[in-house]
Amino acid sequence: MKPLRFLTVATALAALVFVTSCSSQRGLGRHSSDGGTTSQTSGRGLSKKSKTANADAGQTTPEQTAPGQAAANKSAELKPVEFLQHVTDNFQHARFITSKVKFSVEMGARQMTLTGNLKMKRDDVIRLQLMAFGFVEAARLEFTPEYALIIDRINKQYLKVPYKQLDFFRNSGIDFFVLQALFWNELFQPGKQKMTDNMLKGYEATPGVDDDVIISMDNDKLSYRWLADRETARVKMANIMYNDRYRGNYQLNWDYVDFKRNGRKMFPMTHKIKFNVPEKEVKFEMVFNYMGADDNWETRTELSGKYRQVEIDEILRRFMSL
Repeated sequence: MKPLRFLTVATALAALVFVTSCSSQRGLGRHSSDGGTTSQTSGRGLSKKSKTANADAGQTTPEQTAPGQAAANKSAELKPVEFLQHVTDNFQHARFITSKVKFSVEMGARQMTLTGNLKMKRDDVIRLQLMAFGFVEAARLEFTPEYALIIDRINKQYLKVPYKQLDFFRNSGIDFFVLQALFWNELFQPGKQKMTDNMLKGYEATPGVDDDVIISMDNDKLSYRWLADRETARVKMANIMYNDRYRGNYQLNWDYVDFKRNGRKMFPMTHKIKFNVPEKEVKFEMVFNYMGADDNWETRTELSGKYRQVEIDEILRRFMSL
């Protein structure tokens, strides 16, 4: 495995985090002319079992209902505040989440797959380790409430920067706790460490296609969208968007699939991430091998004097040249 592959992945992941507050399209869904809401994601439809059950019971399926009537019925049935409370009830109770993971990265025509480790401690740290040959650490990304740390083990280089030095983080409220919510499959509100019931008033919840609900919140040039399953109230997708007429448009889309039980809650074992900047697109897939709760590890990385610190511009320049 060539060192360049690890550096490429580490650089791309670093750039993904540094521009997390961005996007290019407006919303996960759009309102149709009859007042309903349609999603820009692919439709999943009713299962055959559900359709048959409805028919046997003499119930009308969505296919047998006029579009306007179906949308009106959905709107009448959905209770936004109650639904949002169910979404927050799905938040993880675990303090630690750890696992071996497989990373798949796609940039243009290039694709690569790496293994690594993910270690997270609630409200304290997110650590991604990229491994060479399955056992030698080649790169590390570590995020704490105070700073982001990117380490290149091969060339003995690192970048450590407080979030307040990143203009888009500071201006938009993107910080460690937003990143944590994305990794932990949860709603978030920029600038806030924890969600409260009172904060739910700042979100809108509207019916989407199939059995999905679109949760939305806007903040100046930034738009935040989540797609949640109506029945389970699980977040299936998060979308952060930034529109700038001068700098261009940016987008982060984070899909969650393959939910499995973690204690009393369900957690997505596969995370599919797509990151768009002007004229660039990077796709990641992070697959968990298991759900662990290991707490026997140091939550802060200490580096020796052999490591040289590099600047933010160098990391971003490497990403843009990939």
